Amino acid sequence: MRLTRLLIPAFLVFSTQHAIAQANYPDRPIKMIVPLAAASAVDVAARIVTQKMADNMGQQIVILNQPGASGLIGAEAVARAEPDGYTIGGFNDSIMTMVPNLQAKMRWDILKDFDPVSLVATVEWGLIASNQASFKNAADLIAAAKAAPGKIDYSSGGPGSPQHLAMAMFASAAGISLTHVPYKGATQAATDIAAGQIPVGFQGLGTVATLVRGGQLKLIGVTTEKRLAQFPDVPTVSESGLPGFFFNSWFAILAPAGTPKGILARLNAEVLKAVGDPDVRRKLEELGFAVRSSSAEDLRAMTHDQLAKYERVIRETGIAKE
Repeated sequence: MRLTRLLIPAFLVFSTQHAIAQANYPDRPIKMIVPLAAASAVDVAARIVTQKMADNMGQQIVILNQPGASGLIGAEAVARAEPDGYTIGGFNDSIMTMVPNLQAKMRWDILKDFDPVSLVATVEWGLIASNQASFKNAADLIAAAKAAPGKIDYSSGGPGSPQHLAMAMFASAAGISLTHVPYKGATQAATDIAAGQIPVGFQGLGTVATLVRGGQLKLIGVTTEKRLAQFPDVPTVSESGLPGFFFNSWFAILAPAGTPKGILARLNAEVLKAVGDPDVRRKLEELGFAVRSSSAEDLRAMTHDQLAKYERVIRETGIAKE
């Protein structure tokens, strides 16, 4: 009985301190780990959105890029961080739902080791080619690949990256064979196409829009259902060589599992407020993003469904686990 009397005040003190900490959140800078290369599509979007969040919250949000190992290392750093709201992750859906299906062993579980905060945007995608390549659209690439099976290289941000999955799905649907050249990040994969080292690849438009507008590489197709207002002269892949082919990816924000619900709710509200700003929305849309925030519950359901989808896609396309 005496021990109980001692414990109750201690518990009340802890609970009070915990409540005060949440009420004062954030009272120091927040760190966002992006397990992707700087200047990749999600990194670009993260910097736009978190700058507005930081302005609104009155605290700096520092982005740390931790690319490599297809995002596994950076994601683990988020999963193992203190769940206090001061370390969060800016992930694409490759890290969340593609890579886990490609690994024989995982050190973290996307559904158990993270608390969802919000979907931020979907990333529109395009088929790009070097200026030296003869391809003008998807049909040209398919014809060239059928004439020279396995002789055409394509770049990606690494095994299991969305660049890898997009081209594997494209090649499978078209009945062609291409050679995968993985890089340590999407940015390097894109710049080597611009340099003429690799002829073709799929990329998020947020990564390559500047290169396309600068004439450093060609955008020969978009993977949307309709042509994009930003690139009205570029045909969809579906209309120009592979009917029914669509692909996009996500930018979502997650926190370590166990982050207080009040802090998760505050972060969700701040994401919605930031992407609701007309200037933020304009910047994202100009780069090929479609703004699409969500509740934490909706993001968790989407993650669950996407895991199942890519398990099926990876099995059907024959991509080997590592």
